[in-house]
Amino acid sequence: MLTPVLAGLGTGLSLIVAIGAQNAFVLRQGIRREHVLPVVAICAVSDAVLIALGVGGVGGVIQLWPGALSLVGWAGGLFLICYGLLAARRALRSTAQLDPEGSSAAGSLRVAVLTCLAFTWLNPHVYLDTVLLLGTVATGWGAARWWFAAGAVTASALWFGGLGFGARLLRGFFTRPSSWRLLDGLIAATMTALGAVLLTGATG
Repeated sequence: MLTPVLAGLGTGLSLIVAIGAQNAFVLRQGIRREHVLPVVAICAVSDAVLIALGVGGVGGVIQLWPGALSLVGWAGGLFLICYGLLAARRALRSTAQLDPEGSSAAGSLRVAVLTCLAFTWLNPHVYLDTVLLLGTVATGWGAARWWFAAGAVTASALWFGGLGFGARLLRGFFTRPSSWRLLDGLIAATMTALGAVLLTGATG
């Protein structure tokens, strides 16, 4: 039991721990302490659902319907580019800073939830990593594949929980407006680059 769980944990972390749109969003929410729990929960539960679908054999459906991933790629690419442009605008104009006592006004929960759902479900790479790749690797474990899936789900929960709730350690650095301009500039570059990649893949 322990071996497939650890294998799933390691494989899951290797796929999740990377600079990406979803991680950047979770990091920003964590630094601002805005709706961190629902954002982390959405990411972790979504990954759990997708991993379960992959282990359950749904990956074959995606392989038979590549047009679905192209459609998701178009929607996700446009969304990421738009979000990247908004981040660039914040980087150029913002004088925002964090109140060291944590009294910064929180953004809308509805907006945070919808944005997080878009980052999670409008990225075709999420389906490729969780449903196809993890699902394929899990089949190699035979009857123990669900223990492998449990390890991968645990990796997702640990990563997003650590990223979201651990980001508060950076709050001291983000009491300066220049720090927020730097973060938003990096987010803008990441989002627009990933959006361009998704659109290129969807047209190819």
